[in-house]
Amino acid sequence: MEAKNLIAQGKTALGIEFGSTRIKGVLVDFDGNVLASGWHEWENSLINGVWTYSLEEVDAGLRACYSALRSDIEKKYGVTPKTFGAIGISAMMHGYIAVDKDGKQLAPFQTWRNTNTGPAADTLTELFNFNIPLRWSVAHLYQRILDKEEHVKNISSVFTLAAYMHWKLTGEKVIGIGDAAGMFPIDSDKLDYDGGMEEKFNALLKKSGLNFTLREVFPKVLVAGDNAGFLTKEGAKLLDESGNLEAGVPMCPPEGDAGTGMTATNSVAPRTGNLSAGTSTFAMIVLEKQLKKLHREIDMVTTPTGFPCAMAHANNGTSDLNAWVGIFKEFCDLMNIKADMGELFGKLYTHAMTGDPDCGGLLAYGYYSGENITFINEGRPLFVRKPDSAFNLANFIRVNLYTSLGAVKLGMDILLKDEGVKLDRIMGHGGLFKTPLVMQKFLAAAVNTPVSVMSTASEGGAWGIALLAAYLADGKKDGKLEDYLNNRIFKSLAGEAVEPDPEEVKGFEKFTELYVKGLEIEKAAIKALRS
Repeated sequence: MEAKNLIAQGKTALGIEFGSTRIKGVLVDFDGNVLASGWHEWENSLINGVWTYSLEEVDAGLRACYSALRSDIEKKYGVTPKTFGAIGISAMMHGYIAVDKDGKQLAPFQTWRNTNTGPAADTLTELFNFNIPLRWSVAHLYQRILDKEEHVKNISSVFTLAAYMHWKLTGEKVIGIGDAAGMFPIDSDKLDYDGGMEEKFNALLKKSGLNFTLREVFPKVLVAGDNAGFLTKEGAKLLDESGNLEAGVPMCPPEGDAGTGMTATNSVAPRTGNLSAGTSTFAMIVLEKQLKKLHREIDMVTTPTGFPCAMAHANNGTSDLNAWVGIFKEFCDLMNIKADMGELFGKLYTHAMTGDPDCGGLLAYGYYSGENITFINEGRPLFVRKPDSAFNLANFIRVNLYTSLGAVKLGMDILLKDEGVKLDRIMGHGGLFKTPLVMQKFLAAAVNTPVSVMSTASEGGAWGIALLAAYLADGKKDGKLEDYLNNRIFKSLAGEAVEPDPEEVKGFEKFTELYVKGLEIEKAAIKALRS
């Protein structure tokens, strides 16, 4: 009855995150307790060499997700939500959505997965003396300029997916600072785009004959707790096709999946970090001080309040692993064996723990697309072994789990070994941690650091953006975001730490040595298997 009354009174917060394979909505009370959830499955498409989603898919997916959430609420509590305390939108970071002054899309939506921005990223990195990864929005924009694409002169706004959907729902061209940090470098002292780099980029725009500036086309930067506008009548209609949702709901700044991951794991203090494992995999460490030098493999981003973080981001995570589990499901169906996907994932992952610490010499790359950490611009999923490798089911699943961390491990080695960054604990979250202990132990071995996973781990970023919405609605009275998270959200959430096993640490190091050597195989496969 308490939850029903909270929903009826609008004393709840709604978070919706557009992930790579699932759009998920989570409804929470202001203490972060999950009341209901809903989701919609989707998948990106490779069209003319570009990884993309149509914006019609985006709108339809949003409606389907909210419809599933509303149905869950109605089934559990017998009430239809008409308003919320606040709403937050989150999505895959980076990418490129360009629209004209009338809001018309000018070019295909380029997701984070695209690595077709090499010349632009190289030029901007040298110009700024700051690493500009291939997937950042400014790299996409400048590459379109370098390629002399016709649409560029008509650009009125450039968005990330989260900022775009927030604009559709509110009419406000704003962005959370964490998501903004994946568009353009951030000055953490001023909590805005870096002014010096902005001037340099504007000079490039002028030299290219364009009459707009970066600040005119990129959304305004906001931080956690800022009011980012209100749900409009048009936005309410777009979100809830049943027509029950009312306009006027406050909305928090739209954030990227890195910022929601930090929020969902309470990883906002120095010497703490989190790893989000999904279609892409990324690790973030909150720094005590700036890095000693520029690393092309490492992104510098921020927390939702603007504190600097180092991120090792791998484009490829679990896609190939999921495909292999799909093969096992197909085999079960062929043999008339009843097994749902959840059961298969659980049994296979658990069985992987019986494998050799180094995966028995097996090697795999789940490279569906290019990988910035290893400087490979295309992908060819591969499984490789020698005749004398220990080829069995446990090692096969184990190597596919290890390789989902492979590129991120190389980035973390730069931070922990080369830069000497101190890390006291790391928090794992995302669907890959849903099976108890398995990935927790493997990640602990990869980074030689205690790893915790809370019961909310599988809720992922949708829960994180719901918490940011709840902070706007009711949490600011507790002080800073970290105070709200520490004192209200995570006060009673237990996450038992798993210490790294020395033998598994050695095994993961041995796997990593083979992973690095085998990158030449991946490059050869790309060259040999051109479409």
